[in-house]
Amino acid sequence: MIKIRLSRYGRKKLPIYNIVVSDKRYFRNSKFIEKIGFYNPFGSFKNKNNIFINMNILNKWIKYGAFISKRVLFILKKYKKNNL
Repeated sequence: MIKIRLSRYGRKKLPIYNIVVSDKRYFRNSKFIEKIGFYNPFGSFKNKNNIFINMNILNKWIKYGAFISKRVLFILKKYKKNNL
């Protein structure tokens, strides 16, 4: 099963997340199929440097049947609210 989820990187107590498309069976920070964006939780949603999602690639993977994790869905709602 394909999932769109967060992959953590950054330093200790200051995480930054990649939004990736990966197989559900792999660990959180292991192999992924495609990177579609990033998210900095210590920034605001209004600042465009703290979050980026390539919506074209996201929609492509949703059409292929990828599931979205709860946290990515929360980020998407905030992202669309501030960018539309």
